Amino acid sequence: MVKAISSNLGYPRLGEKREWKRALEKFWNGTITEKELLAETKALRLHALKKQQEKGIDLIPVGDFSFYDQVLDTSVTFGIIPKRFQHEGGNVSLNTYFDIARGKNNAVASEMTKWFNTNYHYIVPELADANPKLLNNRALYYYEEAKKELGIEGKPVLVGPITYLKLGKGSNAESFEVLLDKFIPAYIEILEELETTGVEWVQIDEPYLATSFEKKEIALFEKMYQSFQEAVPNLKIELQTYFESLDYYEEVVNLPVAAIGIDFVHDHGDSLQALKTYGFPQDKYLAAGVIDGRNVWRSDLDAKLALLTDIAHYVAKDKLIVQPSNSLLHVPVTKLSEPDLDEVILGGLSFADQKLDEIVILTKALTEGVESVAKELEEARKAVKALNESSHRNNLEVQAAIANLKNVRVDRELVFAERIKLQHAWLNLPLFPTTTIGSFPQSPEVRKTRADWLKGNITDAEYNAFIEKETARWIKIQEELDIDVLVHGEFERTDMVEYFGQKLAGFQATKFGWVQSYGSRAVRPPLIYGDVAFTEEITVKESVYAQSLTKRPVKGMLTAPVTIINWSFVRDDVPESVVANQVGLALRKEVEALERNGIKVIQVDEPALREGLPLKQARWEKYLNDAVYSFKLTTASVQNDTQIHTHMCYSDFDDIIDTISALDADVISIETSRSHGEIISTFEEVTYDKEIGLGVYDIHSPRVPTVTEIQDNIRRALRAIDAKQFWINPDCGLKTRQEPETIAALQDMIKATKEIRAEYQVLEK
Repeated sequence: MVKAISSNLGYPRLGEKREWKRALEKFWNGTITEKELLAETKALRLHALKKQQEKGIDLIPVGDFSFYDQVLDTSVTFGIIPKRFQHEGGNVSLNTYFDIARGKNNAVASEMTKWFNTNYHYIVPELADANPKLLNNRALYYYEEAKKELGIEGKPVLVGPITYLKLGKGSNAESFEVLLDKFIPAYIEILEELETTGVEWVQIDEPYLATSFEKKEIALFEKMYQSFQEAVPNLKIELQTYFESLDYYEEVVNLPVAAIGIDFVHDHGDSLQALKTYGFPQDKYLAAGVIDGRNVWRSDLDAKLALLTDIAHYVAKDKLIVQPSNSLLHVPVTKLSEPDLDEVILGGLSFADQKLDEIVILTKALTEGVESVAKELEEARKAVKALNESSHRNNLEVQAAIANLKNVRVDRELVFAERIKLQHAWLNLPLFPTTTIGSFPQSPEVRKTRADWLKGNITDAEYNAFIEKETARWIKIQEELDIDVLVHGEFERTDMVEYFGQKLAGFQATKFGWVQSYGSRAVRPPLIYGDVAFTEEITVKESVYAQSLTKRPVKGMLTAPVTIINWSFVRDDVPESVVANQVGLALRKEVEALERNGIKVIQVDEPALREGLPLKQARWEKYLNDAVYSFKLTTASVQNDTQIHTHMCYSDFDDIIDTISALDADVISIETSRSHGEIISTFEEVTYDKEIGLGVYDIHSPRVPTVTEIQDNIRRALRAIDAKQFWINPDCGLKTRQEPETIAALQDMIKATKEIRAEYQVLEK
């Protein structure tokens, strides 16, 4: 029998109930030892491997586990440690590893940014003076562990050299090949040790191949993989790409490796077309990513089988590997933890474990025929049909509103230059007004009280009284700190997207649908399963209460449509732009309700706009136009003197500066500190015409910045931004920080601001 091969590319680290997260945080706060941390995480790792083994996955990834991030793992593997962490050679300790990611008192954390167009964050390698040496072959360690403990002949996973270096900073195009030449021998050393130990397959992830780049760079891949092939001829290398199609398909599939992994889900149909046009080398395996590794909806297995049948016309079945489109790191572990969900919605879901089942079903269908999995195919067919035909996805009122969009105003009545005068008149703020991004620390008491309320251990009245007490306490703290524009603190919210998902029709929250965002930070994306509609006021009560406690303006706080889309699991039966416009129409009603109740500064956050930018530049225009439209759909109906703010997280903003302006928000806040000020260079080259706050300290690190550090960040920003445009704020929300460090950091921020404000007032005189 000619057998197709089933494979996985990576498995979620968090554990079914976030056990990984809790183990890390217990270690960080000193309640467990390093030995106990290693034991707990090993048990989780082996449990995940055993599940894949029992489900019948042929190629099981090992080494996809991490204590924080796989890119950081690659850095410490080769000793790429920033000098400020004073590493003296040899294996990198776990404490130093975490210091690089989180910072410490005398050393700022390394920059963190988004992994391609996902909400996963990686630690940016600092490559200046890089001299890679193999310190620890972690891939070999995890391979041997899986073999010894479970008898699994695993497939070690490595971040590819070119992708790793492209994600780093501190090198330039002229020196890139020189730097790559330093890394190739270090990678070969890993591969030789794996080959000597008897490893058959190695997965090398090169998602950079799915981006847009100059064709001449293919020569770098040819040179590198030729070196690997010569050094380890008996090792089967799976060169794995994902998140998009390949611009240079013909060249990539002919690279000297055993298998090419291609995404057939997020490729807009280009991969199949390239396969039909150029064929596929008969001596290679094609690892076909046909199950969506970034979303949670059950696959139409008939359609997937038809796709695989098409592919099999060009690739022999025994050379065909069936797998997810990318690592399952980006989805929750199992839907079996969600027994309380609506039966139709639950039936339509597929989390990591269920995706592995789908892969096994498809592999068996290819190998043994459709009849061998007829029951499973019929079950999937019924579940998908039930969801698509349900009332959830057929709300006639919402669909009529979308059809009427041409009659909805999406521009402010006055242009920015005119309406900002009206806003200044009533706000009467000082030079360099100060604010925060929205959230304040969610203390153990806040989390416990919310959990008690959700469990029914306290009444609604008791919970609401607690939220009001915490809000009042933080309004007073902000006034004592002398912050100019206040926030209510968001103590009622678990997450900036999930909270809205709990209030809008068409959304469903999960209990254990957690995914890793950065480090131990887990988010629980809501499910957008149906048509989205406004059903009740979402934020008005808390905002109005906070405003009643102070004469200073309090910002209303909302999350914008594209961020809600990018940080949710979105239904896959209609275009995302349609869903974004449904969300925009719903939020428009919330914005109008806030304004109607006296909230005249409203922040509509769009932190994920840049992260969702397609990897192919040819697809940017539509995405950005859709994003601007849905944002303006949300905000454009307010009065001219109502001030609209937005916030965006760290990213390369030079790509989208025109889009940022086109959003037509009166004030935008952007992270600059985690990138060590580098984002400011965008505004040194482009004149930005609205008001802006370039975040002056990093909230992702527990360290408290000094006044001098903050002033340095402010002064650099003021070289690019006019003083009268400039707001001062942290770079993101403060939800994950502890109260003492939050207050200390804000004290330093206010002191730094007042000193610089005084300097400018002297200059103006």
